[in-house]
Amino acid sequence: MATGKTGSVLIVDDETDVLFALKMLLKTEVKEVVTEKNPDNLLSLLSKERFDVIFLDMNFKSALNTGNEGLYWLRQILDKDKDATVILITAYGDVELAVRSLKQGAYDFIVKPWHNDKLLETLHNALHSKGQRKSKSSSPTIASQTTILGQSEAIQDILYKIEKIAPTEANVLILGENGTGKELVARALHEKSFRANKPFVSVDVAALTDTLFESELFGFKKGAFTDAKEDRKGRFEAANGGTLFLDEIGNISPAMQAKLLTVLQNRQVTPLGSNTPVPVDIRLISATNEPIYELAAKNLFRKDLIYRINTVEITLPPLRQRHGDVELLARHFATIYAEKNHKPVPEFAPATLQKLNQHSWPGNVRELQHAVERAIILAENSILQPQDFTFSAMELAPATQTIPAFAAETNMPLSEIERETIRRVIEKNKGNISRAAKELGLTRTALYRRLNKYDI
Repeated sequence: MATGKTGSVLIVDDETDVLFALKMLLKTEVKEVVTEKNPDNLLSLLSKERFDVIFLDMNFKSALNTGNEGLYWLRQILDKDKDATVILITAYGDVELAVRSLKQGAYDFIVKPWHNDKLLETLHNALHSKGQRKSKSSSPTIASQTTILGQSEAIQDILYKIEKIAPTEANVLILGENGTGKELVARALHEKSFRANKPFVSVDVAALTDTLFESELFGFKKGAFTDAKEDRKGRFEAANGGTLFLDEIGNISPAMQAKLLTVLQNRQVTPLGSNTPVPVDIRLISATNEPIYELAAKNLFRKDLIYRINTVEITLPPLRQRHGDVELLARHFATIYAEKNHKPVPEFAPATLQKLNQHSWPGNVRELQHAVERAIILAENSILQPQDFTFSAMELAPATQTIPAFAAETNMPLSEIERETIRRVIEKNKGNISRAAKELGLTRTALYRRLNKYDI
């Protein structure tokens, strides 16, 4: 289990299963998770305790399903605490409500059913953003948002490519595992380009349904669909003159691939509800952790779209291949989190550096960042020891692992067999709860209940 947890989260949703699933997902990430089914109790809760992040459902009255309830409670929360960090949740993915909620002060917006990795990333970004707001004085020792640190040959090659590619108009495809810093590279490409003083617009396309994909990227006209009460520009128009970053592009459906290809070929978008195309001038950067060429070979991703998005390709190395960078990054993150938590910047014992260098880092730089933050918070002295760094079962899982037939060990209790089976399947699937549940023949909610039962 994760250690060094910080932060408190409040979840407000009238669906018991949603509350339970979110609590199980988040309890290993933060210090405290509070759930509330009735939004009428919100203000009373907030008067007793301040939460770092609030997950708020947008629809509490199933007969209405307008999202207005969520916007109402968002205003109530922000009236009580203007600095509250609120992430709105909806099952309907209505782009107008998403935009309205962000304009009215929400931090972010997620759609049911959510992707666990993306939800956790949104949470950690929210917590990090809140920490930055609490301490606005930036230290010169802390690198800027687009600084890419590394002295390894692998990362130096990436930095060389960024310098060569950034000033061009080439579309760029960034490949790499989760946590390797794909968006960081995209932002660096933008900031070193001739479009640097124009917008950088980022979209997680994997989180968009087909309907939301069109309205979010291409925009819509008033009356195009229910609740479209005004014209709305899409992300392509918002990025006009600048850079559009499409993250997780390998996850979009074939139908949306076709629509995206048409826009990239014609360099114009047609908003929903309109017959008039709008010219757009964008530099496209895309990213995915999916094996996009394997998908193309199976006709799951269009080859002609790959040609369009991939004028130049950058493949980010996993941290385990960045020899010598673990110590550099660990010290960098130690400086950040020591200052954030009002502690002296620590040293690393030689045995600690050895442990960090020997770890496989399946979660890459993001995992290292969280490991250092936990260590800083829990450390008893100013020299970090090996025992200050603990890795969860998911983090310790090797890249490939089969489930041994340990059930034949007759001395092992049945409950322990079930616990071990669940733990090993989760490790095998690298922490992906949905895939693990499918392999075990369980629903995701049922698996969460067993995780809670066995304290995994």
